[in-house]
Amino acid sequence: MKRAITIAVLSVFIAAPAYAQGASHYSPGQQMQKKGSYKNTTGASGYAPGQEMQRKGSKRGTTGASGYAPGQKMQRKSTSHKDRK
Repeated sequence: MKRAITIAVLSVFIAAPAYAQGASHYSPGQQMQKKGSYKNTTGASGYAPGQEMQRKGSKRGTTGASGYAPGQKMQRKSTSHKDRK
């Protein structure tokens, strides 16, 4: 039983970084590298979730800027690919 628990815990620690790497493509710094700084801002701050929410408003079904978080963007992108098949 201890072995099964240990394997389950280790698999979570191994899978978590892989999941997080997918979201890093949507981080403010990566967006700035691709598109350049946002107007009237320095660095990646214009792509921060709070700044996007201020410009566009909250996403439906979320509160505050959480709909613009890198992990949320990644989830929306991956589910839209499944819908196309």
